[in-house]
Amino acid sequence: MSQARPLAPDPESEREVDLRTLWARLAERWWLPVGGLVVGAVVGVLVAVGGGQTWKAKTLLYLGQPFTTSGGGQIQSLATNPRTVGEIIRSEFALRRASAASGLRVGQLRGHVTSQALTSAGQTRNQTPLVEISVDGPARVKVEKAADGLAQSVIDQVSTYVDRKIALLNDQIHSSQTELKLIDQRVTDAENQLQTILGNRSLSATEKLIATTSLNSTIGFNEQRRGTVQQELFQNQQLLSLAVNVEKSRIVQPAAASRVTATSRRNSAIVGALIGLILGAIAAYLADPVLARRNTARAA
Repeated sequence: MSQARPLAPDPESEREVDLRTLWARLAERWWLPVGGLVVGAVVGVLVAVGGGQTWKAKTLLYLGQPFTTSGGGQIQSLATNPRTVGEIIRSEFALRRASAASGLRVGQLRGHVTSQALTSAGQTRNQTPLVEISVDGPARVKVEKAADGLAQSVIDQVSTYVDRKIALLNDQIHSSQTELKLIDQRVTDAENQLQTILGNRSLSATEKLIATTSLNSTIGFNEQRRGTVQQELFQNQQLLSLAVNVEKSRIVQPAAASRVTATSRRNSAIVGALIGLILGAIAAYLADPVLARRNTARAA
């Protein structure tokens, strides 16, 4: 007689038994998954509320476009380098300066400072874009001061050439204005002398002719010089306007902070409820084996 072969275990049958056992245990202790769901949602909301709120301040900065000394063409500078702003605002010096101005600790600023170039379609990143500097922090006024402080650090670094150019133009304008006043005074004095000589009857005609010729020459030279100085003055005033309004970096819009929720209550509640549901289901499934082991241990 041939021996009967043992039947191989049916995995589908075992899976069905396990699923039936799982559902039976969940149905028997349904309050564990439900309780975990409720408790997890409540804990998630409390975590979101406890996380508090944070503030984001944004400063809009114009880097400026430096030109040559005569205003004839653009030049490459720190203002045209797309990495300039990011490197400066993340430097230790700029962070310490912003910390002193705002009252925030350097550690509260480090990692919470960002910059973004605002470029239009077709504009390359090295064509003097507007740059937005953002700072995240726990207090509205403090993050605003920090953002403005970082923007000022950028301006101080990229505007050295333009600041010097503005100072020289102001000196030239002041010098031209002073010279114009001196020219006017010389012309007035010469005209007064001319009237005095012409009215002096004690002078001969020859003496009056010589003096009149000399004074008229002085007046003509100064009038010619006045035209040249005025032209230089107008040109320097135009260059100064160009330097101040186009070349120089400046804050277009000071920092204004808006409140940003640190953690979404809805998302926290959903995540907490899901975790609580899973833990409750695990507890319901393991409750019978745990209780059985305890009863066996007590009986022994």
